[in-house]
Amino acid sequence: MPVGYLITVALVAWCTFFAVVSPRRPGPVASMSFVFGLLPNELPFVAIYALVASTALAAAQGDLGSTGARAVVGVAAATVVGLAVAAWRGVRSDRAVGHALREGLGAGWREHVQAPPRRHRAWARILLLPPPGLLRPRGVERIANIRYGDAGRRNLLDLYRRRDAPDDAPVLIYFHGGHYSSGAKSREGRPLLHRLAGQGWVCISANYRLRPQTTFPGQQIDAKKVIAWVREHGSGYGADPSRVFVAGGSAGANMAAHCALTPNDPAFQPGFEDADTSVSAAICFYGYYGHFFGEQPDETPPQEQPYRYLNAGAPPFLVVHGTRDPLGTVEGARSFVGRLRDVSHNAVVLAELPGGQHVMDLYHSPRSEAIVDGAEAFAGWVLSSPRSPGPTPHTATADAATATGPHARKPASPAGSS
Repeated sequence: MPVGYLITVALVAWCTFFAVVSPRRPGPVASMSFVFGLLPNELPFVAIYALVASTALAAAQGDLGSTGARAVVGVAAATVVGLAVAAWRGVRSDRAVGHALREGLGAGWREHVQAPPRRHRAWARILLLPPPGLLRPRGVERIANIRYGDAGRRNLLDLYRRRDAPDDAPVLIYFHGGHYSSGAKSREGRPLLHRLAGQGWVCISANYRLRPQTTFPGQQIDAKKVIAWVREHGSGYGADPSRVFVAGGSAGANMAAHCALTPNDPAFQPGFEDADTSVSAAICFYGYYGHFFGEQPDETPPQEQPYRYLNAGAPPFLVVHGTRDPLGTVEGARSFVGRLRDVSHNAVVLAELPGGQHVMDLYHSPRSEAIVDGAEAFAGWVLSSPRSPGPTPHTATADAATATGPHARKPASPAGSS
């Protein structure tokens, strides 16, 4: 029995199981699903390469003649089938995103986008060079560790822009995840940051204070400081401070939603109450919005949850979530979107990605490429639509926070800056 081959197949099969058959309820098994299933779920082609290469090596060495070895080959074949299922789910994400945009923005939404989103897929990069860390486009530069607050390294941001530094560029601010207790500005969202920066945006990925250094509202105050920094200093980097988008994943999605729903709220702007912290739109990936499995939030949701601040003047929202996310469930995203649609005068888009788990934007995969395409298209629609300031309340109302109803989708109305 080739021990090395057995270990390789067993490891890949174990991880593939959690990628394909992930549990639906949070708990220890769900955490295992996230840890072990992330790589094969987003990079199934790489796992297939590993199985094929290890099988070919074992065959070349004449190690597959025994009954036990042939059984391991059978397990490897079954694992490839599971990886093919994961790959197919990822490829279908493109269709899911397109459907969500048509539903949320209207059938003719592309007519309002000045620069139509790209329609091709970078398959060479997806199949051969999926990790994003070393793939920043040549035309994009990163200006690292710019200070926006006084909390040391937790108040630093990285700025991405084209090397030719276009003037009056729209701005995307991205907040990383990590349950408010871990994570850093260089870990997540790079496919989106690199893409938009390459298209002429100024993109920012920011650190913020974590637990136990601070707790709510410390993180939200830091997020508001980033927006205020852009308004004060962004023009020096080629940014248009009047066109600011907020985005994030997991806990960062919670922060982005919170920022979008509480523009200019002095409770989250101590010492800089006069700064304009309104935003043009929010883009939220695999976020936790206050509850699981469609359970209704409390009559008076906690202050740290976006449900507390739902209001008619909310800017356009794009919410992206995987259907098999074991940590922040898709049911929670559906309920949040339904309640927001009940009260908001602006468009709310929900894209549910088949087979998607938590943290879908670490690698260049078919799913992450679909996410980036969708975010680019949504942002283009917002920028191309007539601006309608609308109300920007700085405190939540009880009626908005506890709105109920059939969650029927409201017709999309063009909107820009809130």
